[in-house]
Amino acid sequence: MSRRDVMLALAATGLAPAAWAQPAWPSRPVQMIVPFPPGGQADVTARPVAAALERVFAQAVPVVNRPGAGGILGTSSVSRAAPDGYTALMALSSHAVLPESERIQDRVPAYTTEQFAPVARITADPTVLLVPADAPWRSVADLVADARRRPGAITFGSAGNYSTLHVAMAMFTGAAGIDLLHVPFQGGGPALTAMLSGTIHALASGPGPALPHLREGRLRALASWGQERLPALPEVPTFIKLGYPDVEFYIWTAVFLPAGTPAPVRERLRTALRDLCARDEGLRRALDAAGSPVAFQEGEAFEAFFQADSARLIQAVRRIGKVD
Repeated sequence: MSRRDVMLALAATGLAPAAWAQPAWPSRPVQMIVPFPPGGQADVTARPVAAALERVFAQAVPVVNRPGAGGILGTSSVSRAAPDGYTALMALSSHAVLPESERIQDRVPAYTTEQFAPVARITADPTVLLVPADAPWRSVADLVADARRRPGAITFGSAGNYSTLHVAMAMFTGAAGIDLLHVPFQGGGPALTAMLSGTIHALASGPGPALPHLREGRLRALASWGQERLPALPEVPTFIKLGYPDVEFYIWTAVFLPAGTPAPVRERLRTALRDLCARDEGLRRALDAAGSPVAFQEGEAFEAFFQADSARLIQAVRRIGKVD
């Protein structure tokens, strides 16, 4: 039977010929956009996830770092991408914060969260407060006492104004009643590099990028923003245990697609991520080694988490206010 005869037979049964012609997804490489430079939390997560997806799809999944404006440039580029499943975003918890920060700065947001379809959360780690290993502060109490003696003299870095790392530090400095000098960078990776070179004094970071330097003894962790101590850093206390009950923050990573991406494509990607996070030992080992274990979440549970977390972070950004 010729292809034309098959299509006529399909039409006779009510099936659209277009369905026959539609190639299976993915039939070509799928770009995973990281809207930050290499070395930050989104990048550390994206690379083993992309490598695992390549094994499943038998297609290349290149990780493309597209930094700028604290994550806005890369994220907005995905919002404008064709909704065909061939451009995905590895986002951080700042995903909902950035449009609000644009409004605070009296600018039209470059994107809105409604332009994206959430697929799944991959990790969710409490942020860690880092200082250089040779810094004089052995504890949060030491840092706070020094900051009160020298307002504005101690610097902290971030991935940019209103970024995840900026918001986390704003929560801490507000609760402690101290004034630190904010030094924004183009991403968490450059901020961490600045910390290692002695350019800045403190940094909130996801544990993944920081863990190798903590193990090498180049950095010191003073506290974490979680409810419980991190398994990878059991000696590091939480801010909650140190008497800061409202200083709780998680830097999560999640995969999004442009809104309007066909449901079968979204479901294929979601299913692949679910199975990989549950069963792929290579992926799980890579994320564990990076200090960011799998914290997979999907569907209604992830959407509910995303909405609740976004509302809390937007409130924090509004407390920061307009940044000159």
